[in-house]
Amino acid sequence: MKGHYCTVQRITEKVVQRNGTIEKRRLVTYGCNTHDLLASNEVDGMIESTRNVPAYANALAHFGEANSRTFIATPALLCDVALLVSNIEGMADEARASDVSLRPHLKSHKSAFILELQLKAGACGVACAKLGEAEAIIEARGKGAAVLSVLLTSPLVGHHAALRAVTLAARCDLIAVVDHVDGVDELAHALVDTNATIAVLCDVDVGLGRTGVTTPTDALLVAERVGQFPQLVFSGVQGYGGHLQHIAGREHRRTQTTAAMKRLQSVIDALESNGHDVSVRTGGGTGTSSIDIELGVLNELQPGSYVFMDREYRDALGDDREGRFQQSLTILTSVISANHEGFVTVDAGLKSMATDAGPAAVVGNEEATFAFFGDEQGMVTNGAGPAFRRGERLELVPPHCDPTIDKYDVIWLVHDDVVVDVIDVTARGRSQ
Repeated sequence: MKGHYCTVQRITEKVVQRNGTIEKRRLVTYGCNTHDLLASNEVDGMIESTRNVPAYANALAHFGEANSRTFIATPALLCDVALLVSNIEGMADEARASDVSLRPHLKSHKSAFILELQLKAGACGVACAKLGEAEAIIEARGKGAAVLSVLLTSPLVGHHAALRAVTLAARCDLIAVVDHVDGVDELAHALVDTNATIAVLCDVDVGLGRTGVTTPTDALLVAERVGQFPQLVFSGVQGYGGHLQHIAGREHRRTQTTAAMKRLQSVIDALESNGHDVSVRTGGGTGTSSIDIELGVLNELQPGSYVFMDREYRDALGDDREGRFQQSLTILTSVISANHEGFVTVDAGLKSMATDAGPAAVVGNEEATFAFFGDEQGMVTNGAGPAFRRGERLELVPPHCDPTIDKYDVIWLVHDDVVVDVIDVTARGRSQ
């Protein structure tokens, strides 16, 4: 970002004890003119077990030096730290100016480090798609951290999941969504003989069809069942329109979002007319964030991808207001073979990125195209200008950032050609 810089001021180490084992953590002190979000702020870097991966050794040996990004083993995830901070601040500023709470979704970055930046920028808590994500983040934050508000955005099912939720509730302010009375009963039974309480939201289907009650009557049944158990507190509704986020054209996206919010409002009206508290009205995403604020039904937003962005969002949002967030995340890849005239082979293939949203885009060369070339390789056509050479490094815009993140152990934070930090993907693989 023009006029922004970020440098490493100091690197130290501390020793922490976790689950009976001793780990070393690297502390990085940043100096940035982006905002106080990173300036003079000490944050945990990689844990020792991750740092000992041989592939990372060369880049870590040149940590903080000019041109250090050239030592990163590929394929790898890069994140421009200034753009990351700008995106975090941009969403936080809009939510704050609109008097709407911001509860960013962890599923996009799965990183305790990035979550801390979001909390410092004003987020009211975190949204987690799965129990495993929430458990990993709470564990990573440690016992000394402030109590975190955690919303589980997917309904739980079964006694064991309910028991895990109760255990988690002892370590955070837990909010669970439910779309069936059986889910209420499972949580209530798991709470017996404990001192814990869990806030409950009724999950409402606003057109996606994935989860949620489909009628106001079903929502009333959920709220009434919650009211039968003193350790459960009915607190509102969730209405997430995942099907709305990538609709191309803002007016079309706004029309569809308006219809979805009317469905949610009908449930809110029914609940309130029957005396139920609906103080929390959460949902939304990156693609509808500003539209949700304009419509005024939600008072809490759950965007996730805005911290990174991806090719799918770029294609859908274009120059719309919701597309103002910058592409901070790229995949660094190396040309491993250049024996053909029209294309080269790179070391990023099916295992290196999500494949549900089409191919990646090649950074800095709009005429070059990427195609999957196997599990471990990709094909990049030679676009305008000189042909790509063996050993040359390219950057790709991932098609879909959320599942791409889950394929990597770490994210390399860079500014220009300098590696300024490397952070764990804390909740990688925690989909249970």
